[in-house]
Amino acid sequence: MRVFLDANVLFSASNTGSSIHGLVASLKRQSACVTNAHATEEASRNLQAKRPAWLSEFLALSTGIERAEVLVDVSDSGVQDKDKPILGGAVAAHCTHLVTGDRQDFGALIGQAYRGVRIVTPKMLADELVELGLADAPTPPPRP
Repeated sequence: MRVFLDANVLFSASNTGSSIHGLVASLKRQSACVTNAHATEEASRNLQAKRPAWLSEFLALSTGIERAEVLVDVSDSGVQDKDKPILGGAVAAHCTHLVTGDRQDFGALIGQAYRGVRIVTPKMLADELVELGLADAPTPPPRP
């Protein structure tokens, strides 16, 4: 399993008390975690503005996450221009999943596969990991 982590997932995972932190920690032990400069820069910017106390955990979390440097053109995906580097990075890195909490921008693709990449929420991925028998996968609470 190769899982691409969106900026909002990286942001939330930087909170050591969050279920997303536990999910990403589990993923890092059992799978290949991937992100790109677009996602890490957005997460870092948002952390600096909203949760600067989480920045040290963000840096620690980034260790062991592969950085994809190539993007694929995803113009036919229907996602907004600002999200194309995320989806394009996941496709280029041959990820099996793109995990995002961004239901507003990825909503039409949530639960769907695009060019072999299944777009899922953290809860959907955690549920899938549990179904696969990976018992230490925590289940994040559902999003409102």
